[in-house]
Amino acid sequence: MASFDSTGIDEDQVLVEEKRFVRLLTLNRTKQLNALSSTMVSRLLELFVAYDADPNVKLVVVKGKGRAFCAGGDVSAVVHDIKQGDWRRGACFFWKEFILDYLIATFSKPQVSLLNGIVMGGGAGVSIHGRFRVATEKSVFAMPETALGLFPDVGASYYLSRLPGFFGEYVGLTGARLDGAEMLACGLATHFVSSKRLTDLEEALCRADTSQPSIISSIIDEFSQRPILKEQSVYHRLDVIDKCFSRRTVEDILAALEEEALKRKDDWITSTIQDLKKASPTSLKISLRSIREGRLQGIGQCLIREYRMVCHVLRGEVSKDFVEGCRAILLDKDRNPKWEPSNLGLVTDAMVERYFSRIEDEEWEDLKLPARPSLPASAISKL
Repeated sequence: MASFDSTGIDEDQVLVEEKRFVRLLTLNRTKQLNALSSTMVSRLLELFVAYDADPNVKLVVVKGKGRAFCAGGDVSAVVHDIKQGDWRRGACFFWKEFILDYLIATFSKPQVSLLNGIVMGGGAGVSIHGRFRVATEKSVFAMPETALGLFPDVGASYYLSRLPGFFGEYVGLTGARLDGAEMLACGLATHFVSSKRLTDLEEALCRADTSQPSIISSIIDEFSQRPILKEQSVYHRLDVIDKCFSRRTVEDILAALEEEALKRKDDWITSTIQDLKKASPTSLKISLRSIREGRLQGIGQCLIREYRMVCHVLRGEVSKDFVEGCRAILLDKDRNPKWEPSNLGLVTDAMVERYFSRIEDEEWEDLKLPARPSLPASAISKL
């Protein structure tokens, strides 16, 4: 399962430029909004493993071609495999993707991700775990998995649980979209740079012969600005979000939001309730528990647990919502999924518990993370 060799595959999906001590990686599946294919994941894994050991590489810059950074993992391919009765192939994709996310989170050199455009799902996995995340006025971040019958994965239970207050629960359960200013405000982005200045920023980074995070940060600072949060920004509603999304269960969260809706007419509260009611009930329950557990776990523990969860989702023994969600949203596009179980009350604690248990299958194994001997302090703090 842990073979990372991408020899003989189409390497054009990840464009590589070498500029002195800098490596520029461009995600290049523009028609698919740079959604991560198995080919791309294998290639990125190969490159990050090589760069980690190469003294000539001091900095890695990751960006997307076209109007997206990366719209997620290519889940339609995974659903196709499940329908063919081959859930293991999908599990192999997630195995490689999660190992890549772990390598990025514990990478020995600085990574700068230029998040110009859409950043969703798997796209967040290959960027948010890195040292520097540069948002622009074109950035759109979301973890829309609960609408697909999945859950925020790729280590999202680690970084969402570390956002201010209970903002991570809100973002993870509702699939809310954040702009670049909101990404900076909550800490998903480390810098905000106008998209017009990205080329100049890249050139400045390529001239820098350094792996020193403080120097790289100061270079990005020279191009950065403090964006103003829009008046309607959800980030101005942290008090209501904390009040409602801190509740113990999904039912309690919904009840708290409905109570707020009775107090005042507020379109944001109404649409938040609708988003939760449209999502897969099973996904909502496992997502909330995952983010809550993530608060107390390091990045490695989060990925190992999420891998168990994703294998249960792929097997479809408790619920087949993932296949149904992808049908409704991505394939048929009728946006009318028939969830099973159909409401929160039918999703029992025992059903939720199943997603966090080992898979009962002789050939199945837990995610095995690679040893990371000499890590920088920034990476050690995530373990």
